[in-house]
Amino acid sequence: MLIVLTGIDGSGKTTAARALVDSARAEGRNALLLSNHAARRRMSLVSERFGWKLPPRPADVIETGVRLFNVLLNHARAHKFDGLVVMDRHLHCQLALRQANGLVRGRLLPWLLGKLPAPDLSVHFDVDPRLAHQRVTARGTDNETLADLEAFRAAYRSLPEFDDFEVVDAGGNPEQVFAQLNRVIAAGGEAAVPRPHQATA
Repeated sequence: MLIVLTGIDGSGKTTAARALVDSARAEGRNALLLSNHAARRRMSLVSERFGWKLPPRPADVIETGVRLFNVLLNHARAHKFDGLVVMDRHLHCQLALRQANGLVRGRLLPWLLGKLPAPDLSVHFDVDPRLAHQRVTARGTDNETLADLEAFRAAYRSLPEFDDFEVVDAGGNPEQVFAQLNRVIAAGGEAAVPRPHQATA
């Protein structure tokens, strides 16, 4: 089973992804966590250190290249793995970033999304950007402005692919969010399960 988790920075998707894999392994099942990052955190820290920021287009070129490499590599790894595979982020994340930064959607990423194996479940972690900003600031490992997170959230919700996501309210504590995720997965494992109402932060 392949599950993809998406959401803005500070939504808790990485924490939930790790918990999901750890839980499956504790039950004796094979589980693999794969991260489709785009080096945004590293670039954010470098920009903050030197007091400059890459313009959106050059940043997108770098991020897209890193993200594409990871997505293609991880799909190859997932294809060979017998068990639960959880992907933390995917190409949707880059499409949302482009939208948030006023860049064109392009053709390559949507084309690849149509060609790559479709996940059994795509789960989006929706959270109030103000809470996400508090979380990002508290962990102190990267730098995201509230305005960026607001734009990122709006961009995700405007994606044509968003209608295919199962949405969980990521505004609670990790245990509450993980419980929601497990309920969504349990429902998603059944055929023709109606899509739950989207949660709002």
